Amino acid sequence: MTTPTTPEQLRQWDNDYVWHPFTPMQAYREEDAPIIERGEGFSLFDVNGTEYLDGISSLWCNVHGHQVPEIDAAIKEQLGKIGHSTLLGLSSTPSIELAKKLVELTPENLTKVFYTDSGATAVEAALKIAYQYHQQKKSGPEDRRLFGTVRGAYHGDTIGSVSVGSMELFHSIYGKLLFETVTVPSPAVLHRPDGTSATDLIQHCFDEAERIITEHGDQLAAFIVEPLVQGAAGILVHPQGYLKHLRELTSRYGIPLIADEVAVGFGRTGTLFACDQEEVQPDIMCVAKGLTGGYLPVAATLASDEIFEAFLAEPAAGKTFFHGHTFTGNPLGCAAALASIDLFEQNSTLENVQQNAALIAEKLKPLADHPNVGEVRQKGIMVGIELVARRDPVEAYPTAQRTGHLVTLAARKRGAILRPLGDVVVLMPAPAMPRELVERLCDIAIDAIVEVTESVRLN
Repeated sequence: MTTPTTPEQLRQWDNDYVWHPFTPMQAYREEDAPIIERGEGFSLFDVNGTEYLDGISSLWCNVHGHQVPEIDAAIKEQLGKIGHSTLLGLSSTPSIELAKKLVELTPENLTKVFYTDSGATAVEAALKIAYQYHQQKKSGPEDRRLFGTVRGAYHGDTIGSVSVGSMELFHSIYGKLLFETVTVPSPAVLHRPDGTSATDLIQHCFDEAERIITEHGDQLAAFIVEPLVQGAAGILVHPQGYLKHLRELTSRYGIPLIADEVAVGFGRTGTLFACDQEEVQPDIMCVAKGLTGGYLPVAATLASDEIFEAFLAEPAAGKTFFHGHTFTGNPLGCAAALASIDLFEQNSTLENVQQNAALIAEKLKPLADHPNVGEVRQKGIMVGIELVARRDPVEAYPTAQRTGHLVTLAARKRGAILRPLGDVVVLMPAPAMPRELVERLCDIAIDAIVEVTESVRLN
């Protein structure tokens, strides 16, 4: 009989062997982060039995909670048939059914589904598809090598997705590995030049987008954008009409628009997809995270017929998209995704998101006048609370102080898991989280912010 592994042994093995993503490992080893053993509903339980509210929906991907009977059953049923085969030259029932469902749900011009396994790989595929499309399109080949993006963008961590990102902290060290891009300013208003109004800054961003896209119109292979909200940049919410403005500009110059819906898709902004809110039809759309309800790593890159048809020819013509992954379209993940999508309608999940969005806005009102809260940004149930040392003029906390991280530690003591983006405290409840748990999450976040900012002020 195997002796059960103790929490202390797991802690030692974690420190000895596991390299955690986006984690300063020296500090991590000193903080005794929870080792999660199981999940139930919207809670996580560690190896010591301590319960935590999952306040970031397991890195923005969980939708309906943990141990959801319908999703569990779908995976078990599929497992009774086959766990994995391949889509390279073969197909599978769940991958076909999921592709049809995605085409029905996404903007109507998106008709083809290319599977990958994460948000970054979905973006990587999109970039390569766009580049190859211009070499092979019916109107004649064009050598378009530039990609357009929004300042502060985050699209993943593969080399292509890093190239179209512009987060200095994450990406600067890889600069010599990246391909060339052009960047338009992000219409985020908190950190703006002295004497510039929010209205003036937004208009400047609209104008600059037009100027830059016009200047490079015949060179751009594609323009990629996180619709409505730049997630990893700090939950930066774009003004109404900005996405539509980018769509109009890119259409004018024959530039494919790539909508990176990895973080914002599947209900988090209040509609199933963020593009729906401005009736924008991108040429390519990337989905991941919430696609399987947060259960399994399946992602998809959807494309229009016009894009797809540029890849159609006899094999000898060499127009095939030579790109793919071993676990592309994994049947277990596709089965989970189909079950998750069904639950949106069965449980009125989008209505729940809209109700919780209003609740969050009301609950967080006390932070509006907090001396160390520069801004509360919200779109649907995506929330970023930016902490500042001073509000007027805006002054950031010292980076080494890790104020946002201290708030997450304070929240953990109160029974909730949060994860900051620098000094932006992120709340990301699952779309299906019930009202009473959302209220609790907001209360914990406020209490943790008050505790930490007062402590920092006193020191």
